[in-house]
Amino acid sequence: MTIEQKYENLKQYIFRFNNLIVAFSGGVDSTFLLKTAHDILGDNAIAITAKSCSFPQRELNEAVEFCKKENIRHIICEYEELNIEGFSQNPANRCYLCKRELFSKIWTVAKQNDIKHIAEASNIDDNSDYRPGLKAVDEQGVKSPLRYAKLTKDEIRKLSKYLGLSTWNKQSFACLASRFPYGQEITSQGLSMIDRSEQILLDMGFKQVRVRLHGNLARIETDEAGFDILTKQSNREKIYWQFKKIGFVYVSLDILGYRTGSMNETLDLLHN
Repeated sequence: MTIEQKYENLKQYIFRFNNLIVAFSGGVDSTFLLKTAHDILGDNAIAITAKSCSFPQRELNEAVEFCKKENIRHIICEYEELNIEGFSQNPANRCYLCKRELFSKIWTVAKQNDIKHIAEASNIDDNSDYRPGLKAVDEQGVKSPLRYAKLTKDEIRKLSKYLGLSTWNKQSFACLASRFPYGQEITSQGLSMIDRSEQILLDMGFKQVRVRLHGNLARIETDEAGFDILTKQSNREKIYWQFKKIGFVYVSLDILGYRTGSMNETLDLLHN
């Protein structure tokens, strides 16, 4: 199936709904989904963004600005994952616990606004990784239009560029809780340390980057462009001392580089 056919299938799928509330993070996928839904449904497509300690302020600001620019009604929902029972212990199904609670809150907002459908922006590539949050999506009756249309991440980027969306080449993002190894307690202090350290790297010109937290050690994952930045000793020293100020004792570089779901590599260890 061509990318054009997939895009047409997506639009026809969204057209079935009289109204729709889109879980909107401001990332590549959700921006494309929201834009498409708004183009088709107009004011009957509403965005909702969860504000929490695992969601960086810069991402929230970008989400707000996009909705203002596109004249899309935007609801910001106060949400705190650390209050969810079991979440801070960071079990393997952490994402399920979070999504189950989040979509319950979104359904409450949807009903208050007489909206009968909720959509989220996972794509077909997510089916090939460990994504326990998708179980909550199914249980809560949330629609996944991008998966329905079988759109890949790369195809979404191409279509986003075609639509003139600035997010077409935006780095991939996942909530800050994903930076903790399974079983390591998630704390507000740790989330803040990750947020501040990743902002330092972004300000230095890194594009695709993660800071994984292992106790008092920061493990940096980045792409080839990021490795080029790190070839300069002055940049490495700056990162080291800035991270020390944040509270890290050790700073390391993952030589394999950035990859999505790298913490899932430890799942087998949890069962041994």
